[in-house]
Amino acid sequence: MWHKIIEHLNDPLLVVKVQNFFGVIYKRSCQNEATSIIHSDRHDREEECDVRQHKRIPSDISGSSQCSSTTDSSEGPEELECHINNKFWYYLFVIGTSLGDEIFYATFIPFWFWNVDGAVGRRVVLVWTVVMYIGQGIKDVVRWPRPGHPVRKLQQKWAIEYGMPSTHAMVGVSIPFSVLLFTMNRYQYPVHWGLILAVCWCTLICVSRVYLGMHSVLDIAAGLLLASLLLLPLVPLVDALDAWLLESPWSPLSVLAVSVLAVVFHPQSDKWTPTRGDTTMIVSVCAGLLVGAWVNFQCGHMSPSPTPAPYTIIWPSVDMLGCALLRTTLGLCGVLATRAVAKSFSYALICAILGKDKNELRNSADSLDNKNKIFVECCYKYFTYGLIGFNTTYVFPNVFELLFINRPTYYTEI
Repeated sequence: MWHKIIEHLNDPLLVVKVQNFFGVIYKRSCQNEATSIIHSDRHDREEECDVRQHKRIPSDISGSSQCSSTTDSSEGPEELECHINNKFWYYLFVIGTSLGDEIFYATFIPFWFWNVDGAVGRRVVLVWTVVMYIGQGIKDVVRWPRPGHPVRKLQQKWAIEYGMPSTHAMVGVSIPFSVLLFTMNRYQYPVHWGLILAVCWCTLICVSRVYLGMHSVLDIAAGLLLASLLLLPLVPLVDALDAWLLESPWSPLSVLAVSVLAVVFHPQSDKWTPTRGDTTMIVSVCAGLLVGAWVNFQCGHMSPSPTPAPYTIIWPSVDMLGCALLRTTLGLCGVLATRAVAKSFSYALICAILGKDKNELRNSADSLDNKNKIFVECCYKYFTYGLIGFNTTYVFPNVFELLFINRPTYYTEI
């Protein structure tokens, strides 16, 4: 029974059904320029005699002329074209899938630290890092491909990566639900509204990945289940670990050592994918954030809040909104500048140490055999994004303090 359920959830036609439901129409065209619309809501399916694929395609066809599904037909081989008939769902799901992208991380995480709550931010980032590291590693161990024929991918980013499990689905669980769990006893607010928001957030990300043709329903289900199981031990563990990470003199060495080992011993794939580089970025951001918070605490900048939790949410005034906007603008400009300078400097330095020409190495092919390029990529990403994380929690808040625009409670969030 379980075999049939797994096979059904992994069926590419299930992805096509979701796409059809939200206005993505597949059309079959032949060399005689005849076209026919393909739907996925009929039970009768026809076999496509493709020796290389052996995949099924839906056969509910409307129109007076029909194209043969065999490749040796006199009418010629067929091609599947997809058309987006509902722009609203397309743009909504493009926005939804961006909630698991680098741009989202680069804006949401700093914004949260500078304008919301640093204590919650440290915990959420640590949970996110562990969940993502495990998910990315499993991808390169399981090595399940993304949905194949007849699914058309509406987004090519990450298409070269393996698909099982969906790390977007894991992010959709780890970030909103960890925020909910870490804030429900810290602030006074209607928890049911937070739960509704977390469910909507997670649902939008998951459906967007199927709609865009990047994941099967099984990939999504596996990501949701795995992330949910990981949250059970991670949330209390991270909550208890935060105090040690701030107070222990061994904290920065431990964080840096564990993060470097995590990058070095990341599971190897059988082909080159951006998975290892993305994992390096995630791990280094977390390490930089934690080290920056540790430096703040050790310098005596941080002290416990004089009032115990739960705290009343203070709705921002016009002045507070202005300061938040200024902090965010200056901070994100600083993040961009840090990324540009640190990336250029670290890439050139590592290439010089290895005795390699940086331009030649940058333009060389992406391959598992290109050990130098993989090494340089991991090193520069670790340095660059680790520095961004450090600046986010230490350098920029101290700059905001000098400019008198820092959040008053920033150094009391322990």
